[in-house]
Amino acid sequence: MIELIPGFPENVVAVTASGVLTGEDYEKVLVPAIEEKVKKYGKIRLLYQLNERFEGFTDKAMFEDATIGIRHITDFERIAVISDVEWIINAVKIFEFIIPGSVRVYRNKEFPEAKAWISE
Repeated sequence: MIELIPGFPENVVAVTASGVLTGEDYEKVLVPAIEEKVKKYGKIRLLYQLNERFEGFTDKAMFEDATIGIRHITDFERIAVISDVEWIINAVKIFEFIIPGSVRVYRNKEFPEAKAWISE
């Protein structure tokens, strides 16, 4: 499940993910939120938390995640990924060099720091 997190500046899409993420989670929550903000602001910021209850992705969710990244690659000014899952942390670090905006990775205990950075 992907849920929007309130309390961020208007140009920020902030979400938290738990359980097993599906393509429907992306299609109903994340994609519309990103596209609405991009249409309104052009460049946006994304805070994407995979919280302590995160269990994994379906194949469709992985495809949607990649598709969003490719389709909106130049639309992200900053991206904060919050996760305690090592393979996700490593994957973000490997691919951050191809993303034009700034990317930072945080652990779940560092959520306040991620929120401050994405909001500044």
